[in-house]
Amino acid sequence: MEPYRVVAIPEKVAIAVRRTLRSPGYGHPVHADVATGYGPCRLCLRTFEVGTDRRLLFTYDPFHGQEPLPLPGPVFIHESGCERHAGAGGFPADLIMHRVTLNAYARGRKLVAASYVTDGKPDRAIKELLSLPEVDYIHVRDTEAGCFDFTIERSDAAAEDRGEREKRAGR
Repeated sequence: MEPYRVVAIPEKVAIAVRRTLRSPGYGHPVHADVATGYGPCRLCLRTFEVGTDRRLLFTYDPFHGQEPLPLPGPVFIHESGCERHAGAGGFPADLIMHRVTLNAYARGRKLVAASYVTDGKPDRAIKELLSLPEVDYIHVRDTEAGCFDFTIERSDAAAEDRGEREKRAGR
């Protein structure tokens, strides 16, 4: 079992975007077109088939509901329905070979550390970042485009272990 889980955007966000064609929280119009890049879809975390898949582009704040300061940016989802990424099982297979930036945050949207993965082996960097006691979560961003892809959190067992360690340390 991985010491972390992958968290895609909430399904209710994708449903609302497809229904209203408006960005959640901002009301900006959604742009629909045929994929010209690999994406990924922020719901299923699969890459788009360039020239074939239709996708929706909208403004999304990955800190919404988690931190008071927003950091909105562009994201894509499939225009038609797709299943939300399950979260367990490690790093999304379609994204393993893409260059990604891992931004590790403490509560309060405090950037604690960052790691750039270019070798298709993100697990080592993820484990190192999650081993830092001040890190609460990681945002995975596309290194080339800079946009948000998904969040990484400790798995339930890893989070419980961390809580026990912090309790013993008096934090």
